[in-house]
Amino acid sequence: MNKQATGDGTVGKALDVLDKVAAKGRPVRFSELLNESQHPKATLYRLLQTLVSQGMLAYDDALQTYSLGIRLVRLAHAAWRQSSIAPIARPFIKELSEIVGETVHLAQLDGGQVLYVDKRNAADPIDMYSQAGKVGPGYCTGVGKALMAFQEPTELDEIIKKQAFYKYTEATLVTEDMLRADLQKIRAEGVAYDREEHEPGIICVAAPILSSKGRPIGALSVTTSTLRKDLEELKEVRPVLLDTASKIAAAVEAWQFPA
Repeated sequence: MNKQATGDGTVGKALDVLDKVAAKGRPVRFSELLNESQHPKATLYRLLQTLVSQGMLAYDDALQTYSLGIRLVRLAHAAWRQSSIAPIARPFIKELSEIVGETVHLAQLDGGQVLYVDKRNAADPIDMYSQAGKVGPGYCTGVGKALMAFQEPTELDEIIKKQAFYKYTEATLVTEDMLRADLQKIRAEGVAYDREEHEPGIICVAAPILSSKGRPIGALSVTTSTLRKDLEELKEVRPVLLDTASKIAAAVEAWQFPA
C-alpha cells in the first residue's frame, strides 16, 4: 500500500485495491490480492465488497474472481472525453498516420510516467508494448522525454525523482545525468527520439504538444521498427509531426484544456 493511499483513508485504500485489480489485466482471486496487499484480510474483503456493490468491480460467483466493473468503464470513458486531449486530437493523428504510413501515439503525463491516450496503427502494424490506456516509463520513451523536456525546472526535478532508470535495453538512459543531457538536446531541437531505449527494434520521433504559454499538454510520436527504417529515415517525418502537434495544440486551446 502506498503512502498516498494510507493518507487518503478509506477512499485511498479502495483506489489502491482498484489499482491492484487493474494491474493484473485479468480476473483475479481474493487470495492473489491478499498475498500482495498490506490490508488485513477483513479490511480487504470489506473494501472489495464495497467496490462490487458500487459497480466499480464485478464478482464472478462461479470462478470466484474480481474484475473491473461496468461503472468504472463508464467513468473511464467520461474521463477520456472530458480530461483527455484524445477526442480533439483523434482526426489529426489519424491523418498523420495515413501520411507517414506508420504508427502514431498520443500520450499525456501521469506523474512520472506517460499514459497512452490514443493510438493509430500503420496499415501494416508492428507488435509493440504501447496501447491506448497503458502506462509507460517517462525516461526511455519518445513521448515521455518530449513531455519532460519542456517542463518547468522545479516540476522536472519532481518528475525525474519518480524515474526508475531500469535498463530495458542496451540503449536505455540509466542515469539522471544521461537523461538531463538528452532533455537539453530535445529542448533545442524540438523533438525527442527513442533509440530502441524501451524495446529492442522499436524507434520513434516525438514532439510535445505545447499550449500558447509553452506548457506541455501532451506529446505525439511516429513509431516504427528498425526492420523498416533507421533513425535518419525517421527524421524525415519531423516537419509533418511538428505541424500536426501545432494543429492539435491550437484545437485544444480552443477547447480550453483544463489546467
